[in-house]
Amino acid sequence: MPRFILALAVFATPALAQETTLAGTDGKNSLGTIPCATIAGDALRSCNAELRRRDDGGATLAVGMGNGEVRNIYFTDGIPDSTNSTAKLSYETRGDIMVIFVEPGEVYELPKAALNN
Repeated sequence: MPRFILALAVFATPALAQETTLAGTDGKNSLGTIPCATIAGDALRSCNAELRRRDDGGATLAVGMGNGEVRNIYFTDGIPDSTNSTAKLSYETRGDIMVIFVEPGEVYELPKAALNN
């Protein structure tokens, strides 16, 4: 199985520059960090994350929320369509970054390219 490393993406947010790293990979799943805020009003911080590819072509982004919980965001055809939360999910694209919102105040930023590899 070939091994590869997803490229490091650097981008600016209103608060400060954040880095997304999805460097550790087994050729299918990637480990790293993404910018996130898990409480309404909090600034973005670096959260541990794993992007897991599913056999059906979809993906799951598992993000450590910092309180022992993990937020799973499920993707179909590169679009976030559900989470392990009952709260409303929405997203928008800002350049090369997908910004995912889970009400009332969770925010997750992911390079769109990470979903294409």
